[in-house]
Amino acid sequence: MVDSPKEGKWARAPDFTQLTDMASESVGGQILFATDDFFAPAENLIKSDSPSFKEHEYTEFGKWMDGWETRRKRIPGHDWCIIRLGVQGIIRGFDVDISYFTGDYAPQMSIQAACFEEDKQPEIPARGIRMGAAASPEEFEAIAELKSDDWDYLVPMTELKPGRPASSHNYFPVNSQQRWTHIRLNIFPDGGIARFRVYGTGQKDWTASDSKEPSDLVTIAYGGVCVGFSNTHFGHPNNMIGVGPAKSMADGWETARRLDRPPILENDENGILLVPGCEWAVFRLAHPGVITQIEIDTKYFKGNYPDSCKLDGCILTTLEEEDMIRQKWDLPGHKWKPLLPVTKLSPNKSHLFDSLTLELQDVITHVRFTISPDGGVSRLRLKGFPSSICLLRPREKPMMRFSVKAGFRANL
Repeated sequence: MVDSPKEGKWARAPDFTQLTDMASESVGGQILFATDDFFAPAENLIKSDSPSFKEHEYTEFGKWMDGWETRRKRIPGHDWCIIRLGVQGIIRGFDVDISYFTGDYAPQMSIQAACFEEDKQPEIPARGIRMGAAASPEEFEAIAELKSDDWDYLVPMTELKPGRPASSHNYFPVNSQQRWTHIRLNIFPDGGIARFRVYGTGQKDWTASDSKEPSDLVTIAYGGVCVGFSNTHFGHPNNMIGVGPAKSMADGWETARRLDRPPILENDENGILLVPGCEWAVFRLAHPGVITQIEIDTKYFKGNYPDSCKLDGCILTTLEEEDMIRQKWDLPGHKWKPLLPVTKLSPNKSHLFDSLTLELQDVITHVRFTISPDGGVSRLRLKGFPSSICLLRPREKPMMRFSVKAGFRANL
């Protein structure tokens, strides 16, 4: 069980809202079931964009609303829905957003959670178009296999409080170290919610990994996260480690144009632009390990891709990372070791490189991705082997030794 959260209203957005929205459609979140979708379908809850309002727009069922809204209940019970998280792992907090639901929001709600192994999830019928509909007896029968009435409560029944019409967020921190895969959102007895955000970090069961197949050690799906950056004018670096391929230029990291670039640009003998500045982002890997292959994808970035890039790695403890964040990642140069040297990039293209790691023979915990002089990248994939698996791999190649800094293992 978990500790009960505090009240839902905060003076400002809490820090956990900077984490990944694990339920968002953009990372593969999915509505599996809802008791009722009469005025607006539950799929709206997990849209990645903010809710909107169209004052004079109506559907055949009633007022158009950008959220999940059930009919006024005239039978016993209450409404609820089940969400399969796109990123499965540790939940740090919720945002129950009732923006624009001024006279029809759900007065109370609660949140439950469960963790299912991938191969033990029952088949749930596809929902299809749901507006104007209620769940069928067959759907109730199928979803009953999940036994969601018995799931753990992360937030007990709590009153929702409206704020400004266009910004009515109810925040709930969570104190739990368990891994979660599914969420049940209960509303009492009926009504509407605009957006439902589930903030946290991904977590993978590394013991189940194939020791011969490399994993993406930086993806948010497994717990990778950006812990520092120089510029995020058009897009955050966390976008680069998102789930699946990029959907557009907005789904990547893009910086502003550097103002210190020379009036007239020149190349060096290798075709790399001679410019004084660069932009960078630092990532904590989902698991310490050895990176063997690097993918840098500039898809959609055709006139604004970086000229070149490089990748460096290091090993840091939790306390060292916290210190580096305070120092804006002014890390001594000797700590960073090259994984990819300065390399020319092309527009709208996926680039695959072998890492220098096999020569360095080091496990790393953090990477610094540097682009020059500026621009955008859609995806960064760092394939490799988590350290515990690396040490157990068959010696098909010359023996590799892995050095782990003294005192670090206690922080893993």
